Amino acid sequence: MPGIRTGIGQDSHRFLSEGTEGCVLAGVRFEGVPALSANSDGDVVLHALTNAISGITCQNVLGVRADALCRAGITDSAAYVREALKDLAALGMRLTHLSFSIECARPKITPAMPAMRANLAALTGVGENAVGITATTGEGLTDFGRGLGIQVFCVATAEKDQ
Repeated sequence: MPGIRTGIGQDSHRFLSEGTEGCVLAGVRFEGVPALSANSDGDVVLHALTNAISGITCQNVLGVRADALCRAGITDSAAYVREALKDLAALGMRLTHLSFSIECARPKITPAMPAMRANLAALTGVGENAVGITATTGEGLTDFGRGLGIQVFCVATAEKDQ
């Protein structure tokens, strides 16, 4: 097995109707923004991260395993990341860098980036200085840029434990 692997993850969700407060991104709650439509808390950042780790391990978490957790009442998306991290540890690997690209018109991501980085670092064991987050509205060219939902891409890099 190679000493370094990279995975790419993506996820997107539509906003629920207005009046459903509380969008969650990277474990940070954004008030004044509708919640995202999902079986879980709808944290698209953590879902994209889970998919990126699954790309590294070749073991899918979202879907069957995450659905079973939802049915058991576990809707915190951090649980899905922890499941994916177990698969990574079983390969003798650890995350070394994370990069996220978020497309949305709302909420404003920049003010929350430090808290998002801190949450992602604490969850994954990656230093905050190895968690990159960028955000764009995409000039309003997609439904995400027009404010109908949020799309996130994640690139994760992992290395063999020494």
